[in-house]
Amino acid sequence: MKPYELRQQLLSLQDLKYQEFHGSLLPGVDNIIGVRVPLLRKTAAQLISSSWQEYLDEALPAADIYYEETVMQGLVIAQAPMRLQQRLDYIRRFLPKISNWAVCDIFCATLKEAKKHPDTYWQLVLEACRSEAVYTQRFAAVMLLTYFTDDAHVNDALRLLTQLPAQDYYVRMAVAWAVSIFYIRQPLATLPLLEKGCLDSFTHNKSIQKICESRRISSAIKQRLRLLKRR
Repeated sequence: MKPYELRQQLLSLQDLKYQEFHGSLLPGVDNIIGVRVPLLRKTAAQLISSSWQEYLDEALPAADIYYEETVMQGLVIAQAPMRLQQRLDYIRRFLPKISNWAVCDIFCATLKEAKKHPDTYWQLVLEACRSEAVYTQRFAAVMLLTYFTDDAHVNDALRLLTQLPAQDYYVRMAVAWAVSIFYIRQPLATLPLLEKGCLDSFTHNKSIQKICESRRISSAIKQRLRLLKRR
């Protein structure tokens, strides 16, 4: 399928109410068609069953007109049957095209191959942490919280989160989200990060807020964590 053919298909799936709702979650993103994620996933599956490589090789170098076109490229890269090294190459080519949190987070959630090849994807995350691009940094944080909360990676993952730059709102929010997930899954390893104040004040307080929003944390622990908030 050619990129322009996919664009027409996406336009045919437009839901104006969803366009308005999703647009409210993505301030500054004004190129949303309004296609629900399950439909995007279904369309990606159809594309993967045909000429996905031809599509990617033409779509990746081109500028995307619509937000959903970028999402689709991420879905295809994450799911199409290909060799590991080929997928990593596509990922590296795709990361600079990510320009908002939604594309980033949908992409990360779909990269389930990371579970099968944790060592290789860990190296990719390390590479992303060194990037100066905001959404590549967010990619690193979301990959950590999604695939690397296990015992083997928890300490190194938490260290990486504290080292991510703290200038951009969407990176800081991703780090706070990640810290909250790590605390829920690995409380003993994560608590010292909060007790020692390893994060900037905004991210520190947001991390505690997100932990306290979890129903998996007891009221007593929430009360103790709130005492760690900075004024």
